[in-house]
Amino acid sequence: MRVTVSRKAHFNAAHRLYRKDWDFEKNQEIFGKCNNPNFHGHNYELIVNVTGEIDKETGYVIDMKVLKDIIKSEVEDAFDHKNLNIEVPEFKELNPTAENIAVVIYDKMKSKLNSNFELEVVLYETPRNFVTYKGN
Repeated sequence: MRVTVSRKAHFNAAHRLYRKDWDFEKNQEIFGKCNNPNFHGHNYELIVNVTGEIDKETGYVIDMKVLKDIIKSEVEDAFDHKNLNIEVPEFKELNPTAENIAVVIYDKMKSKLNSNFELEVVLYETPRNFVTYKGN
């Protein structure tokens, strides 16, 4: 029997959406106020969904403390109160859009989970704007 368990998390981070190979005007046209050279921030909300078989011995799909610890180390410690463009290596050359952040979070978490698990990441940039990533 496959069941999905979920955990919510939160982090605050600043970023700027822009492409180095475009001039300021083109960046402004495409990214608008998100192209602010002084950056801007969001209060990100994250939902991590892990789907797998219920372990017959424990009754768990995954121990929620284990999931909590993975989210803390791979997401909260890595992104919280950081400037994504400057302080997070994954975004040195990758535009930190909500879509790209969700994929990076997925990849970081997937590498720490049992390969039998299905993973889904839902990232809210604002209460009304969010993205979902389930892998390729």
